[in-house]
Amino acid sequence: MIKIYNPLNPLEAECLRDMLTSHHIHSHIGGTFLQGAVGELPAHDLIGLYTDVADADRAKELIDAWLKAYPVDKEEEP
Repeated sequence: MIKIYNPLNPLEAECLRDMLTSHHIHSHIGGTFLQGAVGELPAHDLIGLYTDVADADRAKELIDAWLKAYPVDKEEEP
């Protein structure tokens, strides 16, 4: 597996993993429990989202699109 993204927090990691799963891409979140060691470890880049090497490019594209998306405002819909 290869690290494809450093989520900001566990919630973002779970959302991204669920989104990748919906596109049939297996992923793994690593480092979630390292946050408990803050103070003894650097306080950044502890969480990583990993996929198989074969799925890495497609997963990066999907994550990039997810990060650029805007929320839908129900009041503005025609």
